[in-house]
Amino acid sequence: MAEAEAAHGTHAEHAEGVHRHPAPTNFIRKYIFSIDHKVIGIQYLLLAMASVFVGMFLSILMRLNLTWPGTKWPILGTLFPAGAPNGIMQPEFYLSLVTMHGTMMVFFVLTTAPQGGFGNYFLPIQIGADDMAFPTLNMMSFWVTFVGFLVLLSAFFVEGGAPLGGWTAYPTLSAIGKDAGPGQGMGMNLWIISIAIFCAGSLLGALNFITTLLNMRARGMSLMRMPLTCWSWFTTAVLALLAFPVLLAAGILLYLDRNAMTSFFIPGGLVVSDKLLVDHKGGSPILWQHLFWFFGHPEVYIAILPGMGATSHILSTFARKPVFGYRAMVFAMFGIGLLGFFVWGHHMFISGMSPYSGMAFSILTLSIGVPSAIKTFNWIGTLWGGRIRFTSPMLFAIGFVSLFVAGGITGLVLGQTTLDLSMHDTYFVLAHFHLVMGVAAIFGIFAGIYFWFPKMFGRMMNETLGKLHFWVTFVGVYLIFAPMHIMGIVGMPRRYAQFTEYDFLKPLHSLVLLVTIGVIITATIQLVFLFNFFWSIFKGRRAGDNPWEATTLEWSTPSPPPHDNFAGIPPVVHRGAYEFSVPGAARDFIMQTEPEPGEASEIVSTEGSSGNGHNGHKH
Repeated sequence: MAEAEAAHGTHAEHAEGVHRHPAPTNFIRKYIFSIDHKVIGIQYLLLAMASVFVGMFLSILMRLNLTWPGTKWPILGTLFPAGAPNGIMQPEFYLSLVTMHGTMMVFFVLTTAPQGGFGNYFLPIQIGADDMAFPTLNMMSFWVTFVGFLVLLSAFFVEGGAPLGGWTAYPTLSAIGKDAGPGQGMGMNLWIISIAIFCAGSLLGALNFITTLLNMRARGMSLMRMPLTCWSWFTTAVLALLAFPVLLAAGILLYLDRNAMTSFFIPGGLVVSDKLLVDHKGGSPILWQHLFWFFGHPEVYIAILPGMGATSHILSTFARKPVFGYRAMVFAMFGIGLLGFFVWGHHMFISGMSPYSGMAFSILTLSIGVPSAIKTFNWIGTLWGGRIRFTSPMLFAIGFVSLFVAGGITGLVLGQTTLDLSMHDTYFVLAHFHLVMGVAAIFGIFAGIYFWFPKMFGRMMNETLGKLHFWVTFVGVYLIFAPMHIMGIVGMPRRYAQFTEYDFLKPLHSLVLLVTIGVIITATIQLVFLFNFFWSIFKGRRAGDNPWEATTLEWSTPSPPPHDNFAGIPPVVHRGAYEFSVPGAARDFIMQTEPEPGEASEIVSTEGSSGNGHNGHKH
């Protein structure tokens, strides 16, 4: 025992020298160009928060035009004189709003917040590391992403305005330049440049995540002792590393078609506005669809997997039970990620592909329901019989499960070629992917904010306001997207600026109005969240180190954590991540750092064991 204590003392002294590094004192290095993963995580969250409010504002403008087409909105004429002359929105400007809303939400909210925000902040702490593997690269990844966001916003203010090709930017119109219409000149160039910059930032982040998790786990932190959040961030990083280069390459080819007279996506004999494009021949618009959706479907899981990890983590904590089927959850997560690379063709059922290819993609698409169902039933198993604490993060985690299941069921409908042919490009598709990818992921983000806020800022968010925020948002999103399924079944098409010309759609106007009311209510309640967030940073009730009585490593540090997370002494892990309600234990939770009786000396003797050692790094 004396030898073990001496060894532990020697290790602590070594860790003190290797891992502790002084915190920056300069304001710019501390809060602006910081290499601290926690500051970078908060920067990503604030960027996503700014993006989501811009995106919501654009969606409100779209709903106003759909509900009351032709109405004069003076503020629109002031903000966008070219797109809304005299305050009346033009159809082309509506399509620009659709494009910018989708791009901001998919890239700068759903990809940025759960991975760049929470992942950056908590992955190193949850595995017992003092920082990310490449801190300077981490800083660069945020600022590259931020520049991409500014470039995207700038598309609103150039001649012709923002592009109108949707967030998918389908050729040929997106490939032939300003002759294709408003926004397809410099606005489209800026869109491509923005996405290319975003891809570069995401690749830097993905490399950092993978290296950090594989090489910097604390002693005793085996892969199967990691929280499911770490597994989700790791899987997401692998998907990003494989998917974003494809989008980057496709964007470069599209840019060359527009500006260097190449013909990757422009076929020969194309006539635009009675003008034959004689400089292009031999390209294939379908090639863009293959490249884009080979990225695009893994992107769905890049957005949703971190929410799955956070939901699993939070459900276990507030049900006071271990995660049901931990290993099955890990393998299901990898199964979802792997199958996600083989189903891109289900976005292209109406592109003229071979029916045999459509059948293969349909079978593979439906097979994703298996690991998704495993996760859903395991979430229910985690809740079953638990002593549930209905806190704000728990409510949002349960809401995530509800929305994921509701959106996933309609995915089974669209995964069948015969049904997709009639519903493709209708509001049914819009409702499906907003529920399963958009709103469910947003609920995962909200759950994470309410859960980890006390650790990040040392204060608690107001629970009453949090529960009000949940219930109004939960009812509001179903009020928005449930009617859209009915609209889609009837045949209401997407991306149309108004529907007044179609007699068969006139009976649906009451549903259009209902959706708009839901959008306004849901957007307004987010102001309550915004107030709660920023007010709590300064005036919220002080939080202890472990206010939720959780088990993982982040709750073993002060709130907020010190600059190098563990004051230079990496923790030693003795247990799995979810040891709640252990029979015979003094409390209903046991921290990962608490050793089994008689285990401490054994763990110390395993220093340097393969795969779980902490290599240490200097800055």
